Amino acid sequence: MKKDLNPPVVKDVAVAVVKDKNDIQEDIWNVYIINFQKDTIDEVLVTSKGYLTNLKGEETKTSTLRHAMGSIASKEFAIIEPIMENVFPLNNEYWVSYFKDGRICDKKFIFLAETIKEENLITIPVLNKQGVMIK
Repeated sequence: MKKDLNPPVVKDVAVAVVKDKNDIQEDIWNVYIINFQKDTIDEVLVTSKGYLTNLKGEETKTSTLRHAMGSIASKEFAIIEPIMENVFPLNNEYWVSYFKDGRICDKKFIFLAETIKEENLITIPVLNKQGVMIK
């Protein structure tokens, strides 16, 4: 029965945590979804949360947030949410779901604890900004 399920492979969609500037030129961080596919993706939904269990077994977690993003055209992007630096020590998970060709596609993108930092920044394609990306 399980072998009969054939979920579509999610590729050419990315989530990036990007260093931006606000209106008064202060550094801020935003999380983006980027569609690298040649087609539009529709009814995009993103669930985000942060979590970590330390060596003593104590758990830290954030609220779970849900974002309805609508459609994202080919080679376009959308801001999912702003992110505060005080959650960078946590695992930050973004579960992306969307429809393509009448089928639902979904994938988890997890930024592991302490990976969102200055020395890991790269230039993010399409955005042309500095950040950390998972594709």
